[in-house]
Amino acid sequence: MSASMVTPAPKKVRSRMAGMNPWQVFRIAWRAILGNPLRSILTTLGVIIGVAAVVALTMVGQGSTANITRTLQSLGTNLLTIGSATGGRGGGFGLVRFGGPQTITLADAEAVKAAFAGRLAGVAPALQSNQQVKVGANNLNATVIGTWPDYASVRNAQPAEGSFFGEADVQSRRRVAVIGYGIAQDLFGGQDPIGQRLRIAGISFTVVGVLPDKGDSGFASPNYQVMVPLSTYLQRLARSSSGEPRVNAIYVQAPDKDSLSRLQQELTDFMAQRRKVSDPSEYDFSVQNQADALASVNQVTQTMTLFLGGVAGISLLVGGIGIMNIMLVSVTERTREIGIRKALGAKPRDILTQFLVESVVLSVGGGILGIFLGLAMAGSVGQLLRVTPVFDPFSMVLAFVFSVAVGVFFGFYPASRAARLDPVESLRYE
Repeated sequence: MSASMVTPAPKKVRSRMAGMNPWQVFRIAWRAILGNPLRSILTTLGVIIGVAAVVALTMVGQGSTANITRTLQSLGTNLLTIGSATGGRGGGFGLVRFGGPQTITLADAEAVKAAFAGRLAGVAPALQSNQQVKVGANNLNATVIGTWPDYASVRNAQPAEGSFFGEADVQSRRRVAVIGYGIAQDLFGGQDPIGQRLRIAGISFTVVGVLPDKGDSGFASPNYQVMVPLSTYLQRLARSSSGEPRVNAIYVQAPDKDSLSRLQQELTDFMAQRRKVSDPSEYDFSVQNQADALASVNQVTQTMTLFLGGVAGISLLVGGIGIMNIMLVSVTERTREIGIRKALGAKPRDILTQFLVESVVLSVGGGILGIFLGLAMAGSVGQLLRVTPVFDPFSMVLAFVFSVAVGVFFGFYPASRAARLDPVESLRYE
C-alpha cells in the first residue's frame, strides 16, 4: 500500500520536469541571472562594449565617408586639377597640396585655355594664401584665392547674394571680392555685405558677392574663403618674385563625366609637351581626376572603418570569453542544484538548454544595451568631429546577431559540462 502511494509522486515530478516548455526554461534562466545582478552586468560588459564600438564606429565611419563625398562634390563637378607633382603642407583638392614648390605657372593656364578652347566648360587658375580679413574692429584669418571668373562654375562657387567678379574686373585689376558665408556672418553680422568694404592684409576691397553656406568642413572651409581677381591678387597680395607668375593649381571643368579620363590624358600629354619631357617620372606636374580622388578617399575611409570594426569585434570575442568563464564558475557553484534537478527527472538536454539559455540571455541583453550605447556614442563622437553619423540598420543587426552567436558559442561548453555532471556526485558536492 505504501509502495503504491509513493510511486506516483516521482512520475508527476518527472513528467513536469521533462515537459518544461521554452517559457519555463527562460524563467528559470532569468531567475538565475537576477540572483546575482552585479556579476551578470560585469559578465556582459565585454559584449556591451564590443557591440557599442561596432555600431558607433560604423555609423561615424560611414558619416565621414558621406561628408567627404559631399565636400568633394561641392567643390565642382567633372573636375580635373593640374597641380605641382611635389606637395607640401596645407590644403587642396585631392592630392594637390598648397605650400610646397610651385611648378605651375599662369602661362600654363593661359595655354590650356587657348589650346582646349571650346572643349572645356571652364578653366580657372588659383593662387591662395592665408590673410587677415578685417571689417571695423572685427577680424579673422581666411583663405584668400586669386582666380578667374570661371572659378564660379568650375568650383561650384556661385554667389547666393550679389555676383561673381567678371573678366573686366580681372583686366582692370579691380579690388573686388566674393566672400564665404562664414565671413559674412562673423564680420558683418546681420548687415548686408554687398557693396561694403573689407580689408585684406590692410588693403581695401569691395564685396560684390556672398557664397551660400557650404557647411563647416574644418580646415580650409569654403565658408571662410575670399575670392579676388587673380590680377589684383598678384599686384596687391602676392609676394614679389621674378619670372613668370606661379599658381597653386589650375582647375579644369570637363563638359561631362564621360570625357574626364580622355581629357585627363590629353592634358597630361599637353603639359608634358610644354615642358619637353617624355619620361613620366620627370614630370613636375600632376593631372588629377575628381572621380579618382573621390574613389581613393572612399576606399581609405572604408578600409579604416573595417579595421576599426575588426578591433571592436575582438572586444566581442573577449566578452564571449568572459561569459564562458563566468558560466563555468556558475556551473561549479550550482553543482548541487544540478544534481537535485537530475534526481527529480531532468534530462541532460534540459540542463544543457537551461545553461545555454542563460548564456544567450546575457549576450543578447549585452547586445541590446550595446546598440543603445553605440547610438549615443555615435552622436557624441559625431558632434566632436563635426560629422553627421549615418544610421546603418545592417551594422546593428550584424552586431546583434554576432552577440547571439557569441552567447551560443561560448555558452555551449559550460552548458554541456553541466549536462554531463553525474547526479550522485553532484548531490554529494558541497
